[in-house]
Amino acid sequence: MHELLAILSGVLVGFSLGLVGGGGSILAVPLLMYVVGLADPHTAIGTSALAVAATAFANLALHARAGTVKWPCAATFAVAGLTGALIGAFVGKRVDGDYLLLAFAVVMVAVGISMLRPKAAGGDPSVRIDWPIARRLVAIGFVTGLLAGFFGIGGGFLIVPGIMLGSGMPVLNAVGSSLFSVGVFGAATAFTYALSDLVEWKTAALFVIGGGAAGFLGRRAAERLSAYKGALNLVFAAVIFVVAAYMLLRGVAAIA
Repeated sequence: MHELLAILSGVLVGFSLGLVGGGGSILAVPLLMYVVGLADPHTAIGTSALAVAATAFANLALHARAGTVKWPCAATFAVAGLTGALIGAFVGKRVDGDYLLLAFAVVMVAVGISMLRPKAAGGDPSVRIDWPIARRLVAIGFVTGLLAGFFGIGGGFLIVPGIMLGSGMPVLNAVGSSLFSVGVFGAATAFTYALSDLVEWKTAALFVIGGGAAGFLGRRAAERLSAYKGALNLVFAAVIFVVAAYMLLRGVAAIA
């Protein structure tokens, strides 16, 4: 039963990554704790980071084949964010896990609100990186990586709006491009947690098995929704608000 629950949880995570480029770790952590049964929040964070990183790279390959990845922007954002992710993960391991999850839920609400702005529904699908865009992506990437590492997440919910803000690309391209950073940030976070023996390797592998297959369905759904202006943004924001509300309730209950 443990193995089956891990695979099914991976299916949910993989579909979310394929659909909106995020939701990996923020869904994986509560799934690992409340469905699969990992008791320690830090172990759940480390395990989810590894599983989400591998699943993100698998979904990245699907988006790349569909031509939705803007590689120069994706690479610039990821390289800048890697340093921040390593620093954030080092600090995050020293903070109580319940407070980490509660704080991230608050950040998610702010991100969801930003995705509902009318301007967020547009974007230039033919955007090319230049010096002003590169500077914005480096600055936003570092801050996003710092937050992703601190909260022990892949960071897709932060990376997608961050890439859109820095480059001006549409949400579908941001979803595809974000997966490179999700994978890089998650791998960096998982590495620091693995050094402290806070990764359940078998559970992570089962997550990847379930997530790899579901990512294809998520990507196809994202392509269909992107045809309707603002629809993918609304789905993105709705998922953020639902998960944030759940985590706020669990976080407050745990602290109380």
